[in-house]
Amino acid sequence: MTEQVDVPEVTVEALGPGHSDALLRFFSGLPEGDRTFIKEDVTDPGNVRRWVEDGTARWVATGPDGEIDGYVAVRRLSGWSDHVAELRLVVGGRRRGAGLGRVLARHAVTEAIASGATKLVVEVVAEQGAALALFTGLGFRGEALLEDHIRDRSGQLRDLLVLAHRVDATWSAMDTLGLPEALDGDGAPDPG
Repeated sequence: MTEQVDVPEVTVEALGPGHSDALLRFFSGLPEGDRTFIKEDVTDPGNVRRWVEDGTARWVATGPDGEIDGYVAVRRLSGWSDHVAELRLVVGGRRRGAGLGRVLARHAVTEAIASGATKLVVEVVAEQGAALALFTGLGFRGEALLEDHIRDRSGQLRDLLVLAHRVDATWSAMDTLGLPEALDGDGAPDPG
């Protein structure tokens, strides 16, 4: 699925085999400090190429030059947490502050709910104020503070916030985001 978004000249589309090289360039072009807070080694070509085949729902935002400006994934958990979806979001420097993060986050929330997830979680490093504001603005609330949970590449320990969005409990808040219209006909839970 390809979707034109509200950010000028950006298209959101499902990650496919043709995106591997551009996605590697995107992640390699991020400042070292940004890559510190991504769980996987995103500069390893094998990791990035496996993402195309692993079944995780992933999307990229591309500009008119075909280069990737943003990435978002919805990873469904398994076993006793199979009702939970974890969101991961990265926006490149040339589109930060332009609303692309919000567009990708909304897209991920919509897709996660359409897939049947009833709880969404995202992990945010405590110092990432913009990411925290973005997700709380979409209805996520603090669920856990894990002190000294992350060690950055310089060895400094940092706190990790786990934010959660409970779909059933916050459906009315989602109405203000325009998500029910986006989900209409996609098998989403009925809010009434």
